[in-house]
Amino acid sequence: MIKTYNGSKLGVTGSHKRAMLRNMSAQLLHYEKIETTLPKAKELVSFCERLITKAKKSDLNAKKALYSEINDKDTVKKVFEVLAPRYKDRNGGYTQIIRVGQRRGDAAQVAIVKLVV
Repeated sequence: MIKTYNGSKLGVTGSHKRAMLRNMSAQLLHYEKIETTLPKAKELVSFCERLITKAKKSDLNAKKALYSEINDKDTVKKVFEVLAPRYKDRNGGYTQIIRVGQRRGDAAQVAIVKLVV
């Protein structure tokens, strides 16, 4: 029986992928815009959307959940003070992927991921 799995492997191990998504989401939430390859951007969007949705509850459990995923106090503080109130009335769709083109060195598809204002 053929099983369909959610998400792509991105050519790395599971622990590397999780660490990469944590770092990229911390950077995205801190700077509100990053540039990466298209497959990584697609994985990052789903990971980041879940973090922002958790932060909208803004209780102690939500803070602990975010601290377990993001190890940057300033970024977590920004998520709860700036981003969660911004997306209070929005049900998902906090991020946007903009395709830029191809990278010159290896012709990888490059995309910009940014938070919707």
